[in-house]
Parts: sequence; C-alpha cells; structure tokens
Amino acid sequence: MVLKLEDKKAIVSEVAGIAKQAVSLIAAEYSGLTVSQLTGLRKSARDAGVYVRVVRNTLARRALDGTQFACMQDELVGPLLLVFSQEEPGAAARIIKEFAKTNEKLKVKALALENQLLSAQSLDMLASLPTRDEAIAQLMSVMLAPITKLVRTMAEPHAKLVRTLAAIRDEKQAQS
Repeated sequence: MVLKLEDKKAIVSEVAGIAKQAVSLIAAEYSGLTVSQLTGLRKSARDAGVYVRVVRNTLARRALDGTQFACMQDELVGPLLLVFSQEEPGAAARIIKEFAKTNEKLKVKALALENQLLSAQSLDMLASLPTRDEAIAQLMSVMLAPITKLVRTMAEPHAKLVRTLAAIRDEKQAQS
C-alpha cells in the first residue's frame, strides 16, 4: 500500500507520541499469524492498557529516534509488531508471553526498557515483574513487618506472665 507523505508523518508522530509516554517496548515478528489471531492479541492488549501497532520499519526508526527506545533501531528488521506498555513495564511482556503460548508463530525479536536493549530471552524476566498494585502491596508488607514485630515483642512479657500464672494455677489444681 502506497502511503502519502502526510500519512507517513501522521504515523511517525503518533508512534513517537506513544513511545514518549511508554515505559517498555517489545518488537515481535508476526509472520504466519491470521487476522483473527492478531485481532485477538490487539483486544487483549487494549484491555491491559498496551498499545499494539504494525509500522513500517523505516517509519518506526524515525518515530523511535529521540526516545528512550532509540536503542532498538538496529533490531527493526522484517515484519514486526511493536507493543508498547503504557503504565507498567511488564504489561506488554505478559500479553505477548500469554499469546505466544498458543501461537508459536509469534517470535519476540527484542525488548527495550529504560534506554536498554534486552534480548528476546528477557521476556520471562520482564513478564514476571509485579504490577503496580502488587508492588505497592509488597512494599506495604515490608514496611509493616517491623511494626508488627515491635508490637509482638512489647506484648510478650505480659503474655509470658499470664502463661506462667496459668501454669502455676494448673499445677496447684493438679496437686489438690
């Protein structure tokens, strides 16, 4: 399909705008997937707050230039699907990993996170990152642990006294 210059500029500006707001990017080869499979991937990605786009590599290189994903420009070769995580770094990786379980034709080529190019084998590591809510819950449990331990430590002398008195009472009742 022939694109006019205005269309190309619109695509580059759209992808560049998404790339500036995104926190991670995955480039995956989609050759051999059907339209219905790609539609299913896009629907699940949209529900998770992930942006999926097929863009010509030359336009993608221009769009990624000057963003934190510029490190990925050399990897943009062949028919690629660009998957941007908008809010959580692992959201796109979880979507791609889940989709790849049932569709072996989807092959991850490269990942980018915080100006770093990662190999395709890093998909599992990125997918295992906690969500924002999970990370907050983990942080809160770590912050709550010392307080809980302090309360238990302060309550222990009283509890020990009560247990000792109960043991003495039980021993006297057993003797009589």
